[in-house]
Amino acid sequence: MSVTMLQATLMRGGTSKGLFFRHEDLPADDAQRDALLLRALGSPDPYGKQIDGLGTGISTTSKVALIRPSTRPDHDIDYLFGHVAIGEPLIDWSGNCGNLSAAVPLFALMHGMVARAPRDGAISVSIWQANIGKTIIAELTMRDGQPLWTGDYRIDGVAFPAAPLRVRFLDPAGGASGLLFPSGNTRDQLTLPDGSVLTATLIDAGNPTVFVRAADVGLRGDERGEISDAAILQRLEWVRAAGAVAMGLCRDIDTATRQRPATPKISFLSASQQDGVALTARILSMGKLHHAYTGTGAIALAVAAAIEGTLAAELCGGVVRGQALNFAHASGQQQLAAIVRAQNGSCHVDEVVMMRSARPLMQGTLFIPLP
Repeated sequence: MSVTMLQATLMRGGTSKGLFFRHEDLPADDAQRDALLLRALGSPDPYGKQIDGLGTGISTTSKVALIRPSTRPDHDIDYLFGHVAIGEPLIDWSGNCGNLSAAVPLFALMHGMVARAPRDGAISVSIWQANIGKTIIAELTMRDGQPLWTGDYRIDGVAFPAAPLRVRFLDPAGGASGLLFPSGNTRDQLTLPDGSVLTATLIDAGNPTVFVRAADVGLRGDERGEISDAAILQRLEWVRAAGAVAMGLCRDIDTATRQRPATPKISFLSASQQDGVALTARILSMGKLHHAYTGTGAIALAVAAAIEGTLAAELCGGVVRGQALNFAHASGQQQLAAIVRAQNGSCHVDEVVMMRSARPLMQGTLFIPLP
């Protein structure tokens, strides 16, 4: 048995948190890298708690980010995201984490990776999101040579305030499939293993996401906490996996469940159940109900709501375009804006803009035992 020591920073970004590493500190071999990261988080853990690692047994905190100065001349930072399975020896590298993206510029600036950073004032950091091949622009403030992360800006799902960051996801469509609607439709009929059929919107914006009506999967739409009904959870996974096949991301449902547990995401929607919001939305992350809403899921939802024929637009009572979408999630509300325009008979997404907050939680040395 040997022990590897690694420098790492625990960061919160939006409603997620994860371990951040400098890319060069990890092995170049992917298998060796993944073995280190799994053991650092405490996976796989048959007890589901990640007690012997820095994970907490929750999908939204079992995450890693690899950061380096960009190899692209028009970007500042390269960012690779990994969603670490809790009970299986698997890291899903297939998609991005929109919430954790907000912490990327803080980590990069803290580690001197952005050479042009001013000592004080506003800065715009250009990030290459390597999982899906897209650009993210983060706009924040420097103070005394460090990124400002303290403040009084609040987001639902996080207990304490921090400094606001404006995060712009440029041209977020088609990162996984190459198309905004991989099937070519704004609605599809998915056939599940039990022979039942239901309607879904399959969209690839931010991350591939499957949207269904809450009522069609036996839910109210306003659920909070755990979904304990095993039959409903199985149905949701069937829908997610069938959506992955229909989007051309996997060859069959079993492969989607085994190899792509993180994406596509599955979200169930219902009409607005409170004043001031366009609709109510819930989303699952690695099979568990998210305590708020994923960042990339919010991107997909805002884009879908702006396009005629999607389930999101239907449940909003009409297309939401030219204004921000405000929706209800499991911890409150979120507002973000999708800039969508017609182009050559179809829709093009210029960008999706959201406000987030982020901060460093701890920095130090990881001790990782490996055989």
